[in-house]
Amino acid sequence: MSPVPQVGEQLPGRTIHVDRATLVRYAGASGDFNQIHWDEATATAVGLPNVIAHGMWTMGAAVQVVVDWLGDAGRVSDYSVRFSAPVPVPHDGGADVRVEASVKSVDEQAGTATIALTATVDGTAVLSRALATVTLA
Repeated sequence: MSPVPQVGEQLPGRTIHVDRATLVRYAGASGDFNQIHWDEATATAVGLPNVIAHGMWTMGAAVQVVVDWLGDAGRVSDYSVRFSAPVPVPHDGGADVRVEASVKSVDEQAGTATIALTATVDGTAVLSRALATVTLA
């Protein structure tokens, strides 16, 4: 990260792979054992296209782009998203979440910047209005 980022500056993006094993590990860590995250019959019975990734997993995975750029998770002071679509996780092959981010605004006086993130799966936005406020070094 440059000392003072510029509005429009692109952060290095990344593709994050999620498979059923990831969902099982996340369920254990979070305590969220909702069947839509591991049982295809339940997921499709409620109208989902497949087993879906936990929203909080998706949100946490996406912000890692910002954390990597900053080098310190403690400098993310605020983070919010809207979930715009689920992340279907097929049994064979899983799914890839593509995350891109850019500097939306900089407040040099406050020493903060706002980072806008996009997260997509197969070209479909899965997060919208994803914004992280960070403390600049």
